Amino acid sequence: MAYEPPTHSVERSLRATTGAKIVVGIDEVGRGAWAGPVTVCAAVTGLRRPPTGLTDSKLLSPKKRTTLAEELHSWVTAHALGHSSPEEIDGLGMTAALRLAATRALDALPVRPDAVILDGKYDYLGAPWAVRTVIKGDQSCVSVAAASVIAKVRRDAMMAELGAEHLDFCFEDNAGYPSPVHRAALRELGPTPHHRLSWAYMDGLPRWRHLKRVRSTPEPVALEDEGQLGFDF
Repeated sequence: MAYEPPTHSVERSLRATTGAKIVVGIDEVGRGAWAGPVTVCAAVTGLRRPPTGLTDSKLLSPKKRTTLAEELHSWVTAHALGHSSPEEIDGLGMTAALRLAATRALDALPVRPDAVILDGKYDYLGAPWAVRTVIKGDQSCVSVAAASVIAKVRRDAMMAELGAEHLDFCFEDNAGYPSPVHRAALRELGPTPHHRLSWAYMDGLPRWRHLKRVRSTPEPVALEDEGQLGFDF
């Protein structure tokens, strides 16, 4: 299926309306996973023509994503990655964990952006950053699409490394997301140190439910419930 390629229209609009000179696109991966970190990439792309085939990473095959990510590393003006661990997700909630990962990515850039394009509906970043949220920005905005590909490939590689330590969970195939193999391993073996113990799926593990972690600070519903699937699906 053919997709409309992303453009620089939002980047150009921010430059024209805010005077921003450096615009960064941000996207995350791993929000709905049961295991592993949530990973955020911040990418500065300028206004150059993007590599052929650039789009939302979820629309690309693993082989195409990997090839494109290699090209993007030398094509982008600058990029950086930030992560929040399962422990941080459990302790802080997803909104704050996303903010922490995004802040780490932004702080790691060699330049400080004047404006941020954030994929999605919700601004989990906030002040002091000047943020423009764009629904499906990973399909429509060049900088966000680039960030989505780089973040996805990097996190997949991280999960494959964890998979070598926990072969029954096949993290190299499911990247920590629920799959039949992943769910079966959880039932039999219980969660690994890389699982998010505050998530709803723990309620479906009678043998391991005592390990569930409960946060004292509730999370905004919009981000907290997104992706938190239990075993009844």
